[in-house]
Amino acid sequence: MKSVKLILGPMRVPFLILTPACVLLGVATAVNSGARISLLHVFLILIGALSTHISVNAFNEYDDFKSGLDTRTQRTPFSGGSGTLPANPTKGRTALVTAWVALGIVAATGIYFTWQRGMALVPLGLLGMVTIVAYTPWLTRVPLLCLIAPGLGFGPFMVMGTHFALTGEYSLTAFLASLVPFFLVSNLLLLNQFPDVEADKTVGRRHFPILLGRQLSSYIFSSFLILTYVAIVIGVALSILPLGSLLGLLTLILAIPLLKGSIAHANDIQLLIPFMGKNVMVNLLTPLLVAIGIFIH
Repeated sequence: MKSVKLILGPMRVPFLILTPACVLLGVATAVNSGARISLLHVFLILIGALSTHISVNAFNEYDDFKSGLDTRTQRTPFSGGSGTLPANPTKGRTALVTAWVALGIVAATGIYFTWQRGMALVPLGLLGMVTIVAYTPWLTRVPLLCLIAPGLGFGPFMVMGTHFALTGEYSLTAFLASLVPFFLVSNLLLLNQFPDVEADKTVGRRHFPILLGRQLSSYIFSSFLILTYVAIVIGVALSILPLGSLLGLLTLILAIPLLKGSIAHANDIQLLIPFMGKNVMVNLLTPLLVAIGIFIH
């Protein structure tokens, strides 16, 4: 039982629920295009997408443990890692093997869908795999890349990749839809960096909360949150997204207090934690509601 926990811990299983929401958005745009959808292909895409998320999580857990960051981080329910490796310091290799095995599954699904759909999937797939491996050791040291890499992974890479794997083509509808998780997931990691500023400095990270401070970074967060809903409205206004996509605007009920709270409590981590929870809910519900809206259109 303990060995199972040592494998599941670095995967950060509770956070994997974000992946099906993003995949569903790509499935919705594919259905909207009129393409015939294979349930087997949807299943394989989900396996590949979950493996992507597991791989980046496990690499992050391993790198944070080896660098000593885990012992300096102020853990919250939404940030600071799983705590698995600091509690079991001889098991770092387990996380690393998990990361590489998951990456192998990602590569295998990518090769399969390239064979099925064509070479146009390769650039997106390669960029995704590079992002997985490079995120913690390199991208977290470049503020802009650190900000947008998570959003690219769960937005354009995952949503557009799903759409292409199901239809054999890219579409403007899938791109507009992918902007929803692009802005939200970039924001998810941005806000989760607020508690880690002091610890992250010690291992050479250089994200916006370090570079600009938490208060100014809260305005970046607010801008990305607003742009999420702007993307939905513009997509519908231009008839690129179906009218049902406006269902995603329902999460404004959470997003408005989240925006206010992130600014008001940027420098008080304890007061910020409930808003980090709201941020997770917005990340999960908004792409899900947009996907449902596209399906029912």
